Amino acid sequence: MSETISAPENLGGSSEPTPERRLRGNLGVPAIVFMVVAAAAPLGVVGGVFPLGIASGNGAGFPATFIVSTVILLLFAVGFTALTPFVQEAGAFFSYIRQSLGFSIGIGFGFVALVSYVALEAGVYGLLGPAGVGVVTLFGGPDIPWWTLAAAAFVITTFLGYRNIQLSSRVLAVLLTAEIAIVGVLDLIIVARGGGDDGLSTGVVDPATVFSGSLGVGLLFAMLSYIGFEATAIFRDEAKDPERTIPRATYAALILIGAFYAVTSWALISAWGDTKAVAQATDSGGTFLSDIAQVYIRTAGNDIITVLYFTSLFACILAFHNVASRYVFALSRHSVLPAALSVPHPQHGSPHRASLWVSAVVAVSIALAVAFSLDPITQFYTWFAAATTVGFVVLLIATSVAVLVFFARDRRGHSQWRVRIAPALGLVGLGVTLVLILTNLDGLAGSSALGWGIVSLLVVALIVGVVVGNRVGDATKATAA
Repeated sequence: MSETISAPENLGGSSEPTPERRLRGNLGVPAIVFMVVAAAAPLGVVGGVFPLGIASGNGAGFPATFIVSTVILLLFAVGFTALTPFVQEAGAFFSYIRQSLGFSIGIGFGFVALVSYVALEAGVYGLLGPAGVGVVTLFGGPDIPWWTLAAAAFVITTFLGYRNIQLSSRVLAVLLTAEIAIVGVLDLIIVARGGGDDGLSTGVVDPATVFSGSLGVGLLFAMLSYIGFEATAIFRDEAKDPERTIPRATYAALILIGAFYAVTSWALISAWGDTKAVAQATDSGGTFLSDIAQVYIRTAGNDIITVLYFTSLFACILAFHNVASRYVFALSRHSVLPAALSVPHPQHGSPHRASLWVSAVVAVSIALAVAFSLDPITQFYTWFAAATTVGFVVLLIATSVAVLVFFARDRRGHSQWRVRIAPALGLVGLGVTLVLILTNLDGLAGSSALGWGIVSLLVVALIVGVVVGNRVGDATKATAA
């Protein structure tokens, strides 16, 4: 039976943006999925997050955490996509929250989203720089400072962010296809050879192994790997048919990410064997992937992975730059940021001014990291990633609440499952995830004080956003009166 959808409502404190202040594009499901999966940086996660999850989490049971994470986020997506037809602007989380919980609260979480994604874009440069140095030295080049490679990638990202979204999507499609292909080949070879000396891993189907070690930490690292999947909604104005494209792209991205990570983590554990994989991830986490590649696809394959690891991080930066730029664009359309930032480029239809604004903030962040001699990985990236992780889960929780509130009195023709049961179950899962993150914040940020400082920064962003939203909303009402 088809569902009856009533007309969208405007519950915000300001009128919807005019057509000339909308972005233009013609993105289909595949293009948006490429954007989202590229933001997840598959090869970066495989080489960086997997060893941490295996070593600090639940060992050979780590692949199961991706199954759990995917289920939680799919439950979230059920309600998220149900609300999509009622949200007529490309603001993703903050637009969904604004539509249900009010203008000022929506703007508050919009500021949280902006801080989170700009922080992650800046932080990933801390991974990309050293990875780029590795590529240069691989081909016989000098051991140059990490920030020189970061600066080169920054220039290219700024250029692509200024142009039409189709150009970025093509670049991401090429890079993403290459990195998934090489990891897919590695997975197939490992499975075809029957894994290591102990054979293919059985930890994922053994409850004792799944619940061994620290399942909570394993789940935490798994959830980190999905950051940015909701970007399907941020490209609303540039999608061919938003009501169809956004839900399909959301489900496709989550399933693709979850399946890829679950299978690949299982294959990499199989390459060593259940017991040996944990020891290897603990003792040699930094070379966990390259050591496996050296054994199963030899030096040439390992060299390819070294290069694609660098391009994977670039793809991640580009994807998050596009997301952050569109958050700035969407917020500025409501006059909570300078209105000039919400004027699309006359030729490219891109948020060119918002893109340059984000680039400026990122440039300052990188410059400060260099000036204060921060370690690009253990300090610059880790601190910024911790801020994003907390902000991301908080945004998911707030959006889940927004869905439940919006459909509380009127299900708008949807089933109980879609707008009440599934979102509530997803909310419970996300609540547990947030508790796990906060209780492990010192490990993410490097110290307890710094971790809570990051939480305080997000709280300040929320409060400032609410205050600004209240003032803009009051001014709008006064003008209308």
